[in-house]
Amino acid sequence: MGMSSDQDEDSQSQHHTQTAERDRSIRCLVAKVGLDGHDRGAHVISRAFRDAGFEVIYSGLHKAPDEIVQAAVQEDVDVLGISILSGAHDTLVPKIMDGLEEYGAREDTLVLVGGVIPDEDRPELEDEGVAAIFGPGTSIEETIEFVRENAPER
Repeated sequence: MGMSSDQDEDSQSQHHTQTAERDRSIRCLVAKVGLDGHDRGAHVISRAFRDAGFEVIYSGLHKAPDEIVQAAVQEDVDVLGISILSGAHDTLVPKIMDGLEEYGAREDTLVLVGGVIPDEDRPELEDEGVAAIFGPGTSIEETIEFVRENAPER
């Protein structure tokens, strides 16, 4: 009897270890693009992603689309989270997607957009290849869960 519960614990801890290793290997770039100076949300997400066990790189403020693309490619990230509140998402996000395409990184990069994106702009961003758009009030847990479920396997 005692043996079966030990085995259960072993398989649970093994599963937990695999999940932790998988999370640790998820590399995320949290990027602020354009002239938007509000980075609190990006910092909150960066910290939450780290707490969840992801590797996180934060771009810093005021990055051009090309700088974001370069960083994503050089750091070989699985996930690119673009934080944008300036309203310029309709020009900046397509530039990033095109840049990823140029470097052959678009297929294996999960691109997320967080910020204030009007409903009518969402289909266009999704057509560009954005996997998910997280508006204000989205729970951090929901975002982390989405990354865990959708980050490309290495």
